[in-house]
Amino acid sequence: MMMLVNCSNCRTQLQLPHGAQSIRCAICQAITQIGDPRAGPPSHASGSSQSLSPYSHAPPPPAPSPYNHAPPGPPPNAHGRKKAVIVGISYRYSRHELKGCINDAKCMRYMLINKFQFPESSIITLTDEETDPYKIPTKANMRMALYWLVQGCQPGDSLVLHYSGHGSRQRNYNGDEVDGYDETLCPLDFETQGMIVDDEINATIVRPIPQGARLHAIIDACHSGTVLDLPFLCRMSRDGQYGWEDHRPRSGVWKGSSGGEVISFSGCDDDQTSADTSALSKITSTGAMTFCFIQAIERGHAATYGSMLNAMRTTIREVGNSGGGLGGGVVTSVLTMLLTGGSLSGGFQQEPQLTACQMFDVYSTPFHL
Repeated sequence: MMMLVNCSNCRTQLQLPHGAQSIRCAICQAITQIGDPRAGPPSHASGSSQSLSPYSHAPPPPAPSPYNHAPPGPPPNAHGRKKAVIVGISYRYSRHELKGCINDAKCMRYMLINKFQFPESSIITLTDEETDPYKIPTKANMRMALYWLVQGCQPGDSLVLHYSGHGSRQRNYNGDEVDGYDETLCPLDFETQGMIVDDEINATIVRPIPQGARLHAIIDACHSGTVLDLPFLCRMSRDGQYGWEDHRPRSGVWKGSSGGEVISFSGCDDDQTSADTSALSKITSTGAMTFCFIQAIERGHAATYGSMLNAMRTTIREVGNSGGGLGGGVVTSVLTMLLTGGSLSGGFQQEPQLTACQMFDVYSTPFHL
């Protein structure tokens, strides 16, 4: 049996160990004392499948958490703030190991900073190469990073989530999935702590987006077509003709935003798998979908969402996998290859997908981060 209390500062629900008199919030680091009137009335939950956060009764961390609330100061400028969460998981030393995901994270970070002017301080990167315990892509840290991404979101803000790692799916029992399956992301510790389900992702980062703000998700994972649970999917043919597919739950529950723009590019359809590519084998290994996304931008094919999706799909049909790269490449070298015409050969059986919270004309709507 666990007692649940609200953090006295940020109101996040915390699980209190039996007999404990206080608890530290893993998100804002505030300590909540039992009996603190700001904590709200405690409640009890039995049979909880969630494990206790390792930060609940640990000593103070050696470095400040990157997930603290935004510092006080003047309001954001007229162009809004730019924030990003980038996750790359290699699952090193396990039977699930992937070769290109950390390189994907490095490439995406480089592009956001140097091409789209995202401040370095506004990007949180989680990889299993990190030594900072807050930046290891565990389930708890990924959840905190998602909350941080949308925290204080205001009109004019531009948010980006990039994930490169394993994706999966599991049977849906509440009838709100067209194909009968929930899509999932697999944190580093998914075998012990479980996966992050699309319903949670939607509730955490989609529904809070207010009018005038926008969120882009780039998800390079298997079974990721509708992993944000967005209501509409752009079904595009090989000749570029498209139509919108309605994925709204029959229950009538709204899975869109609070008025903001949310668009997701994913590596493949819900019933497909995504691949690593060693096409950059002389430089590094990278995810096929992330490679095609960056290449479309660098080659000037990203004027609109339709041209972007078309370019990604055309490139990925040419992508081959020769069985692994040398690893350890330099990010600038990867981007240099994209800029100087590096190409891939062969073919992957995956089709990048675009989903959104509202239908729109993909060939007249400009792509922008």
